[in-house]
Amino acid sequence: QVQLVESGGGLVQAGGSLRLSCAASGRTFRSYAMGWFRQAPGKEREFVAAIRWSGLTTYYANSVKGRFTISRNNAQNTVYLQMNSLKPEDTAVYYCAAVTAPGLDIVGVSTYTNYDYWGQGTQVTVSS
Repeated sequence: QVQLVESGGGLVQAGGSLRLSCAASGRTFRSYAMGWFRQAPGKEREFVAAIRWSGLTTYYANSVKGRFTISRNNAQNTVYLQMNSLKPEDTAVYYCAAVTAPGLDIVGVSTYTNYDYWGQGTQVTVSS
C-alpha cells in the first residue's frame, strides 16, 4: 500500500511559480513511476508529467513542457512538481499518483487509468 499526500498548492498571479510536493508512505515507493495529473472544473483529468523510479526519465504534456519540472527524492519518499510561468489555464486540482506496473511507455504513464494510488489533490489557482 502507498499513501500519497500533496501540498504546496495555492493562489498565484499569472507568470508566477509554485512548487507542489507529494509525500509518499510505503517501502516500495522508490520502485514506482510517479505522475502528476490535473483536473479543472467540468473537464476530464489530464496528464501533466511523470517520472520513472530512477528519476532519470521524465515525460511532460505539451502544454507544460518547458515550464514545469518533475523530480523525485527516493530517500525522502517525495516527488515534486516545480511550476513556473504559470497561466490561468493551469488552474486545476493537481493530483499525484503512483503506478506499480513496470516498463510503461509515454502512452502508459500518461493514462490515468493505469495508476494504482492517488493523493487527495491540491488546488492551484492562477489569476490573470
